[in-house]
Amino acid sequence: MIDRHGLSVAPALVRFLEERALPGSGVDTDRFWAGMADVLARFAAENAALLARRDALQTRIDDWYRAGGAQDGAAQRAFLTEIGYLTPEPEPFTIAPGSVDDEVARLAGPQLVVPMLNARFLLNAANARWGSLYDALYGTDAILPPGDTHGYNMERGEAVIRWARDFLDDALPIAGSWHDVTDVEGAVATLRDPDAFLGRSETGLLFRHHGLHIEIVVDRRHPIGRTDRAGIADISLESALTTICDLEDSVAAVDAEDKVAGYANWLGLIDGTLSASFDKGGRTQTRTLAEDRNYTAPDGTAFTLPGHSLLFVRNVGHLMTTPAIRLPDGRDAPEGIVDAIVTSLIAQRDGRDREPMRNGRTGSIYIVKPKMHGPEEADFANRLFDAVEDMLGLNRHRIKIGVMDEERRTSANLAACIHAVKDRIVFINTGFLDRTGDEIHTAMHAGAMVRKADMKASEWIAAYEDRNVQIGLACGFAGRAQIGKGMWAAPDRMADMLAQKGAHPMAGASTAWVPSPTAATLHATHYHRIDVAARQRARASETVAPLERLLTPPVATSPDWNAAEIRAELDNNAQGLLGYVVRWIDQGIGCSKVPDIHDVGLMEDRATLRISAQQMANWLLHGVVTADEIDAALTRMAAKVDAQNGDDPLYRPMSGSGSDGLAFQAARALIFEGAVQPNGYTEPLLHRYRLSGKTDRRDAA
Repeated sequence: MIDRHGLSVAPALVRFLEERALPGSGVDTDRFWAGMADVLARFAAENAALLARRDALQTRIDDWYRAGGAQDGAAQRAFLTEIGYLTPEPEPFTIAPGSVDDEVARLAGPQLVVPMLNARFLLNAANARWGSLYDALYGTDAILPPGDTHGYNMERGEAVIRWARDFLDDALPIAGSWHDVTDVEGAVATLRDPDAFLGRSETGLLFRHHGLHIEIVVDRRHPIGRTDRAGIADISLESALTTICDLEDSVAAVDAEDKVAGYANWLGLIDGTLSASFDKGGRTQTRTLAEDRNYTAPDGTAFTLPGHSLLFVRNVGHLMTTPAIRLPDGRDAPEGIVDAIVTSLIAQRDGRDREPMRNGRTGSIYIVKPKMHGPEEADFANRLFDAVEDMLGLNRHRIKIGVMDEERRTSANLAACIHAVKDRIVFINTGFLDRTGDEIHTAMHAGAMVRKADMKASEWIAAYEDRNVQIGLACGFAGRAQIGKGMWAAPDRMADMLAQKGAHPMAGASTAWVPSPTAATLHATHYHRIDVAARQRARASETVAPLERLLTPPVATSPDWNAAEIRAELDNNAQGLLGYVVRWIDQGIGCSKVPDIHDVGLMEDRATLRISAQQMANWLLHGVVTADEIDAALTRMAAKVDAQNGDDPLYRPMSGSGSDGLAFQAARALIFEGAVQPNGYTEPLLHRYRLSGKTDRRDAA
């Protein structure tokens, strides 16, 4: 470790900061380290105190349930107010973040979340600002039946074109139908909304509907355009308006080496140098960040549109520490504080020295802050960002914050949390998996919880989703900030996504998460069919769902599950747990498409583990299952996961003698130690086992 103003810093982090991140940043190296030491000295102890406050509140809640405390919403509200878990509602207010890009403040469209440690995935997601509607339809089950997609299937292609023409009739109505158009230029003259036509590019005509852009590509020499009566070769949709580059749940970053890899990729995105080479069809291809797109307006004026998504960076929460930096007393530094400093240092380089800005047009820095518990912790993040701005010489509130509404104490005090960051907040978003995991852990001692599949029908979930939108609108988010909804996890089930995910914009959410660039293009069609601004105006008059509905825990009132149902629940949870943990521990993969128990590929990250582990820990605590039954389920499912990963040369089996391996033991620990993990989080155990494995491999080498 290298000393920097009393901090002990890993050499890899020192080299990255001093050789790559600080040069050209406008921040003096010595001043940077002095500032980091000062910020850590000011905030590390308070960070620890906030975590102790979480534990103290949870102890009071556990004692309440053990003593037979009532579980109805009214009783919960009175008790939680008494112990300070619930805080007074603020007087009505309107957020005022200022200098927010339109993609966040005024437009509605899809959002991607992508692991920061994978450069290729990062570039794919960032470049998903635009996507081919034809490709998205043809290459997925959005068009049924799937048919043969190797080579060109004429019948399928015609079905894609019919679907796309229907879409144009909805989004860009003309006199007649797009199905009958033979001349796109002529169709433009009959647009019912003439202002929808914005101009031309070298390849097509540009339109705008509900704020989103549509480019109709006209090319009669193209294999598709050549056979199309109007010469339309494709329809390009503005898709992922924003992308969250993630340092949290979708990555396995446990040491300085991992953190530097993530920070380096963030730097590459900000300065435009990130690239990724890969083999495709026997040829090496290199991917870089997409350039802006050039157009000419009808009056001859040239203009550009962004070629890639507006980028957020998701820091870690308040819980974890990082061995990349040790404080003067020898303790590891709070990782969230280090993330705030380093990611902001990198982001503020954008547009320096009169260079054009690559990420947005306002100069704002967009940080998503996950897993905060209540307004005290939101206020802490606000003051931390103040300190980082001062340290880096930034204007106040240049750093914006996105608040993940995924912990019970945050959703129960959402208005107060928003108020604590009202001058920098640009985003609230729900997360079913983490929120359910926290719901189970908070009420761990209340009784046996309903089955996982039944959680979405619980009273608290409906209140949670409604309140997130209603409170956001009451606080003035419309036209100022995003209100978000959670992930569609099945990337191979696009027909189902098209049928169901329209519910998110219909609910008044201005963004929702999707698992791939293809899904972003298909989900973008929902924002053309549904006017989110109109939906928000309609919902703004609603009364906020009562807090009591949110506070009723999902305890099974009279559990009567038979042995087969219990076994099925255990197997489902154990399979998902093992399938994800084995990649996290053995290969350092924090997000991937993991086959579920029915062999359906689901995009999984750490939140998946939290709900599965907490569900099993809860049933064990209340005697629904025994330890032997859990171990039997883990053994059965280890064999299944082994079979599902049989084609992976890097995979290490978990069945048989593999049950002695770190991955299997980590999965087991998540269940058997789940009831005592802080707020049911998986990070402490995952980091412990992953670090152990990395140490063993280094020693062996």
